Amino acid sequence: MELSIDTILTRAGTGPFQKHLLGIFGLVWAADAMQVLAVGFTATSIAATFGLSIPEALQTGTLFFLGMLIGAYGFGKLADKFGRRNILLITVACDAVFGLLSVFAPSFGALLALRFLTGAAVGGTLPVDYAMMAEFLPPKKRGKWLVGLESFWAVGTIIVSLAAWAASAAGAEDAWRWVFAVTAFPAIIGFYLRFGVPESPLFLMKSGKMLEAKNVFNQMLLRNGQQQLGETDTISLPSRTASYGLLSPELRKRTLLIMGIWFLTSLSYYGVFVWLPARLAGEGFGFVKGYGFLVAVALAQLPGYALAAYGVDAWGRRPTLIAFLLFSALGCFLFVIVNNPILVAISIMIMSFALLGTWGALYAFTPELYPTEYRATGMGTAGAVARFGGLLAPSAMALLFIQSFTGALALFAGLLVIGALLGAFIDIETKDTSLS
Repeated sequence: MELSIDTILTRAGTGPFQKHLLGIFGLVWAADAMQVLAVGFTATSIAATFGLSIPEALQTGTLFFLGMLIGAYGFGKLADKFGRRNILLITVACDAVFGLLSVFAPSFGALLALRFLTGAAVGGTLPVDYAMMAEFLPPKKRGKWLVGLESFWAVGTIIVSLAAWAASAAGAEDAWRWVFAVTAFPAIIGFYLRFGVPESPLFLMKSGKMLEAKNVFNQMLLRNGQQQLGETDTISLPSRTASYGLLSPELRKRTLLIMGIWFLTSLSYYGVFVWLPARLAGEGFGFVKGYGFLVAVALAQLPGYALAAYGVDAWGRRPTLIAFLLFSALGCFLFVIVNNPILVAISIMIMSFALLGTWGALYAFTPELYPTEYRATGMGTAGAVARFGGLLAPSAMALLFIQSFTGALALFAGLLVIGALLGAFIDIETKDTSLS
């Protein structure tokens, strides 16, 4: 009997096999979040260690995001050419090694180099994780599970917030070293766990390795307690796309629009969360001050993911994305117009809730916009575009933040509204659709 991939994935459902993958990918995803957001939580301590200003110390973020930009694009293309599994092992190993070496950096120059290399590794893990996870999920549950993977970002945010809080409260000398040690630990564990992850069956089929793909499907079916494929069962190969790249006529419009959204969201998100920790940990606004409040801000991300996970399957990917972009803009705008500590706290909570819900919808939507041959490349390109936004946040935006923090937030509100408008022009909805 000839069976389609969707038929097999639907039969397998989302059982122990997918939960195992989610746990492994989620652990490294949390580690990556910790590495990324450590930029804001370590800037004050790095500045004190090396006798720098905070804007100078934030150049660790500039180099980190530059590495992510290069790693996301480069490793994404390699994953489409050589396979998801091999690239994941390489990137996670580099993440663990260079992240751990950052702890022992003897000089600011050495720290910059190590953060660049760590960023390249982290940039490579993010897009490949999503491409691979999407290819193991049935259409009707794919959106919720992809947002579920993205929600581990909030877990990493909470952990790095607690680590920075604990190091500060303990009066640790060179607290940034302790924070970087905490961020490297999950990647070390994740590297060993990744050996148990099989190659994507869709990639295997597109590479002509039908028997290997069938074995992976049977492994998944067996783990989930479902009937395996018989010797006479065959799998129909998804039709090949006529496209020859992300900017081919068939893909150009959606690529330009979705990449625009990635850039605007990234610039706004990193603009807020690279500069906000240092600001609130220091001067703050009444009770809206210190690492304790930053932990509360991180916790506000979890319901944002939960609503996004519900929305992408109930309302669709595109409407959910647009709604969260507009809600994020509202949070930024509210921060600009209020001066009461309670309203400031509410505005920051809205930003945290809505911006992370936006990321959840983006990560569910983007891999479904591209065929298997270009899925990791598409996610890698999106990651590179996002890192370009992150690259601008601690460097090019520094002058604006120093001149006027509220002015920067007003700019972000406008950019997020533009992002929502771009989303309205995407002429495809991928809810419940098959991966090609």
